[in-house]
Amino acid sequence: METLHLESLVAVGGLILLRITGLLLFAPFVSSQSIPVAVKAGFALALAGLLYPSCAAAHWPTAGLNWTGVVAGEVAVGLVLGLSLQLTVEAAQLAGNLLGVQAGFSLITLLDPQTEADTPVLATLNGLLTVLIFLQLEVHHWLLRGLAASFAYLPPGTIVARAQAARQLLRAAGGIWLVGLQIAFPVVAATLLVDVTLGFLAKASPQMPVLLLGLPLKTSLGLTVLAGSLMLWPGIFARHFAAGIGLGEQLLRLSH
Repeated sequence: METLHLESLVAVGGLILLRITGLLLFAPFVSSQSIPVAVKAGFALALAGLLYPSCAAAHWPTAGLNWTGVVAGEVAVGLVLGLSLQLTVEAAQLAGNLLGVQAGFSLITLLDPQTEADTPVLATLNGLLTVLIFLQLEVHHWLLRGLAASFAYLPPGTIVARAQAARQLLRAAGGIWLVGLQIAFPVVAATLLVDVTLGFLAKASPQMPVLLLGLPLKTSLGLTVLAGSLMLWPGIFARHFAAGIGLGEQLLRLSH
């Protein structure tokens, strides 16, 4: 009996750990490359230990499972939960790339601490601000509650790859462009207005050094509009993060 109990403990604990590992690969903040692997592993083990009592009480059948498919499915569940929220962060970074082109910062790059890659400065700024809003809104608590609830409506070994879920995920990924444009719209509109105004001035007065005036004017106006629009970001991202949580739950229910 002790051997069977040990096998069940390892099997259930391993399945929980696999789902958590998939989540840590893509979820905002915890997927950052700047967090040491040892810290992530310790967090995953601690979280698995906290979830084990409630999951073990469900008496999952662990005998006769196709373990290759189960392992892939558990990692996929975590990836879906993390990716559904990471799409919002990617949209904010896309908006930063658009703002960099309009405000004259497209050639200035910084080492992004989230990805450890050279990224345009405004994309890095937007990504960091989005992660701060993610933590300030306690979206990570929503994510952990969603992870715990996923074991109830999608037990290990029951996930099925469905075309409908894949289409929904691709549609959500395509929405990155729309969300990015919405975030960048105030700055893009203001700088385009400057471009149009300078174009008319250059036509009316060819002697005016429009090219010399354009870049500093667009940069200062773009940064001013960006600073003014930041107060709206918590409300905007709260809606998008809530939609991301709903998307993750919807995808998992479609895969049952």
